[in-house]
Amino acid sequence: MMSRMLVLGVLALAVALAASAPASSTPPPGATALCRDGTYSFSKHRSGTCSHHGGVARWLTGSGSSNGASGRPTSVQLGRTTLLAPRTRTSGCTLGANPDRRCSPGAYYSGLTQGVLCSSSFRTSSIRNVLQSEKYAVEQEYGLALAHYGSTLEIDHIVSLELGGSNDIANLFPEKANANPGYHVKDRLENKLHDLVCAGSLSLRSVQRAIASNWQLLYKQVYGVSP
Repeated sequence: MMSRMLVLGVLALAVALAASAPASSTPPPGATALCRDGTYSFSKHRSGTCSHHGGVARWLTGSGSSNGASGRPTSVQLGRTTLLAPRTRTSGCTLGANPDRRCSPGAYYSGLTQGVLCSSSFRTSSIRNVLQSEKYAVEQEYGLALAHYGSTLEIDHIVSLELGGSNDIANLFPEKANANPGYHVKDRLENKLHDLVCAGSLSLRSVQRAIASNWQLLYKQVYGVSP
């Protein structure tokens, strides 16, 4: 009886240790990043990878934050900011699932061509440059209290960086997570559009104009269903 209890105790201890042990050091096939919470990401693009899992702990491919042996981010010539429509208002903007086009018409960088965006060395982190003061300015234009909203709301790029979007305030708007649809749905569309542009299925300029005009309609055209 005693030996059976000992065996059962050892088995229970082994199960407990196995449950508390860290995940295998061998990532699953197709994983591109290890997130800080221990999960794996299979994202093909750096933009948004592990954004809701504490960020990236370690890149698993050669497409991380460094460029070759130097370990330095690739230098990107942005060119000039080109607005997709005139920006006619800077206050009293209407907050909703879509940006108020009068305040946030969308904008892109002329230097971010298809060749640049689809290069294996391109990283959105090398061009992301939205200061907190600019985020506050967007919040103020849309009548929001100046605050950090965490995961409930983000100051989003209308034309995403992976599609050549500018950091100019004309290309930013406050987007809620639960705006029905919210920014999670738009993120999915942006990743898909990047794939289509790089495959040559869609032109970069047409995608930039379409996502700035009505991203939900574009979503339906791409996926065949409304977001």
